[in-house]
Amino acid sequence: MRYGLIAGNGRFPFMVVEGARKIGASLSVAAIREETDPKIEQEVEHLTWVGIGQLGKMIRFFKSEGVEKAIMAGQVKHVQIFSRAIPDARMLKVLLKLPRRNTDSLIGAIATELASEGIELVDSTCFLQDYLASAGTLTRRKPSSAEYADIEYGLEIAREIAGLDLGQTIVVRSKACVSIEAMEGTDATIQRAGLLLQDRGGRGVRFSKGPLTVLKLAKPNQDMRFDVPVTGLPTIETMIDAGATCLCLSAGKTLMFDREEMIALADRNKIAIIAVQA
Repeated sequence: MRYGLIAGNGRFPFMVVEGARKIGASLSVAAIREETDPKIEQEVEHLTWVGIGQLGKMIRFFKSEGVEKAIMAGQVKHVQIFSRAIPDARMLKVLLKLPRRNTDSLIGAIATELASEGIELVDSTCFLQDYLASAGTLTRRKPSSAEYADIEYGLEIAREIAGLDLGQTIVVRSKACVSIEAMEGTDATIQRAGLLLQDRGGRGVRFSKGPLTVLKLAKPNQDMRFDVPVTGLPTIETMIDAGATCLCLSAGKTLMFDREEMIALADRNKIAIIAVQA
């Protein structure tokens, strides 16, 4: 069976290529011109470049390659999808049918369009099960009692906003929500939280004392075909800069790239990482 890969930005698509290679799976890649690292051309034999709005071209490529199952891996910036894409006729048909202009609706509609051509969109982690966060504390240091309290509070927020199709990152300090991810991405959300705390005097922002706790969570009913939470070294590096000391992940639903290096960097900076069943 030949798999199709819809490749966005970052390392995720490269990890899928590596995972497919390890088990001998055949892969044809539709690389998104506005997002995908051009180096991916060096990693695969069957590849075409498509614009974000060129759904028809992508489907024609997959059909010509005999693709039966497709994997979506790598971020596509929300602003690219809804502001800069020039849709072809097939994508325009999908956009006109959307009940709301959010990522879940769009990708769900694309999955339906693929299925109409006999192409099934499957779990994006199907070749990467070893990279999913396992439950429990992953670092030498466990979260403190204050950090556990912030985690519980953050989980409450996550449950309340689960149906709103917001981002996956929540930053908490002393049971106060400092920032929630919208379209800016994980690192920018953490950076914004750090900047807010640094600017307490200038804007009248007041928070009680304590470090920041970051939660990167899947939705309770997370569709593992797309928008799977991903963390890696940049997350820890951003947390260090922002003054965050604890990271909570969804066990079994969050991909950890560079796991050993990520945990080692967290250990060196006394950052606790824990994965919970959320």
